[in-house]
Amino acid sequence: MALWGGRFQGGSSDMFRQVNDSLPFDQQLASQDIRGSIVWSRAIAKAGVLTTSEQQQLEQALNGLLAKAEAGELDFAASSEEDIHSFVEAALTEELGDIGRKLHTGRSRNDQVATDFRLWVREHCQQLQQDLLQLKAALVKSAERHKQVILPGYTHLQRAQPVRYPHWCLAYVEMFKRDISRMADLLTRMNQCPLGSGALAGTVYAIDRQDIAEQLGFDSPCHNSLDAVSDRDYVLELLFCASTSMMHLSRMAEDMIFFNSGEAGFLRLGDNVTSGSSLMPQKKNPDALELIRGKCGRVFGSLQALLVTMKGLPLAYNKDMQEDKEGAFDAVNQWHICLMIACEVVDSVELNTERCAQAAREGYANATELADYLVGKGVPFRTAHDISGQVVLAALAQGKAIEELSLAELQQHSKLIGDDVYPVLQLDYLVDKRNILGGTGKGPVFAALDRELAELAKARD
Repeated sequence: MALWGGRFQGGSSDMFRQVNDSLPFDQQLASQDIRGSIVWSRAIAKAGVLTTSEQQQLEQALNGLLAKAEAGELDFAASSEEDIHSFVEAALTEELGDIGRKLHTGRSRNDQVATDFRLWVREHCQQLQQDLLQLKAALVKSAERHKQVILPGYTHLQRAQPVRYPHWCLAYVEMFKRDISRMADLLTRMNQCPLGSGALAGTVYAIDRQDIAEQLGFDSPCHNSLDAVSDRDYVLELLFCASTSMMHLSRMAEDMIFFNSGEAGFLRLGDNVTSGSSLMPQKKNPDALELIRGKCGRVFGSLQALLVTMKGLPLAYNKDMQEDKEGAFDAVNQWHICLMIACEVVDSVELNTERCAQAAREGYANATELADYLVGKGVPFRTAHDISGQVVLAALAQGKAIEELSLAELQQHSKLIGDDVYPVLQLDYLVDKRNILGGTGKGPVFAALDRELAELAKARD
């Protein structure tokens, strides 16, 4: 049942229907469409379009459809309807006759789908916030399990300065907290109701749009009918949030893939998130992490596709905007899956404590500490930097660590170096001297970890 067929004498071609019909994917909006229709039936009843009896029959029939939708019992595959809106209306008309045909009075599919999609985005934002909180909790718990472990920190993928493992975990916690915050901002901005905006110019019926918005859980109605039916900023923001968070997941995956490699050997991943090779029996591949990294581009593509779709569209609604849904549905699904897999990966991690410490000592990470030591003796930092570089060259030539050089060898580069330099060059000292807020010293790291653990405990209560 096309909702627009009266003006046409012929039917649509099969090829046109393949590109025009959206029921194969917008069926995901079934429960949102039905809930919006229930509220709309009440609004047009108050406006005198429906009798009390007609509205009650419609609401009862819609509630029956809603129960079937939520139970997965609606047979979309057998339907020839164009979209979810015509599917719901056809079901009502089959059950109620002309009463079902009254429901669409004063409403357009333009404001209808905009409302449905906002409801869908809102519900999935709330779920995704919970997903992010679950991953944050997994990282905090992993940090607590391995709170004493020290491993190399990197810049340019070169060993730079050692850090505590909890500090590494909490860096990603900060990223995912920003993702949660962005989702909260999105929910605040997008929580306006388009219903009642009509096709683009509102409706002639005495509809209480504030009441409609409140019944559907929106903060207010949209304020401009042209914008209400043609705005997809909330979808773009959702896709941006997804893309940014997937980028964070991909960076974490890249770190862990390297940490898990034979060259690093810092951690081991569980059998539940790895796979083997069809040829090489010794292999244990970090496929879960590689898939997270790979799916990142897929989500980015959905954002880019919708930006390109929207950039050239005049007001108000245009059929191009039907392309907003499939990419968003897929991106949200992939993001959710990746967040859940990331939780499983983090939960499976076991650290090779000795290898982490050994690697943290290698690479002359304590050269900066030697320079700072000399600064403490009154040497200008740039001069101290040069002296420390010369010491590294001397250690490299002998195949030794800096702390393995004798005092006489060190004093060849500066007479200010004394026996008190050796404690400064030890691994724990390198890490724990950075006790400034946000640093990797035991004090600030453990304090930050305690704050996160307290938040988890509070959330459980």
